[in-house]
Amino acid sequence: MAADSGARRQPSFTKVDQLRPGTHGHNLILKVVDSKIVVQRGREGGPQGRQMRIAECLVGDETGIIVFTARNDQVDVIRPGTTVELRNAKIDMFKGSMRLAVDKWGIVKAAESSAEWTVKEDNNLSLIEFELVTVTE
Repeated sequence: MAADSGARRQPSFTKVDQLRPGTHGHNLILKVVDSKIVVQRGREGGPQGRQMRIAECLVGDETGIIVFTARNDQVDVIRPGTTVELRNAKIDMFKGSMRLAVDKWGIVKAAESSAEWTVKEDNNLSLIEFELVTVTE
């Protein structure tokens, strides 16, 4: 390892309109437009205190919006009206449409400052339906 490895390189950030099916490793700064809990199971006082929460959230930037699937503790961070930073996000496919997600290898946190731009809500990438096509030669 290099002697001055203490200096971390700055992450490069992706815009929503650059996201494509099957890609991963995205860093984004997004505004949360909407959030709704779709699954809530378990009890906090239950065995091992296990609780599962999943929320579908509409997030975006000045280039477009996409559905983000927030899980468990991520649900508390992704609140409508807030600006969030996603690190190492990936695109999952759900019924032919793209969903943004962050697994255990990524980070979901409140952004250090509020975004000054307006979310482009008329470009919803999750409404685009993709079809897997097999190419034969």
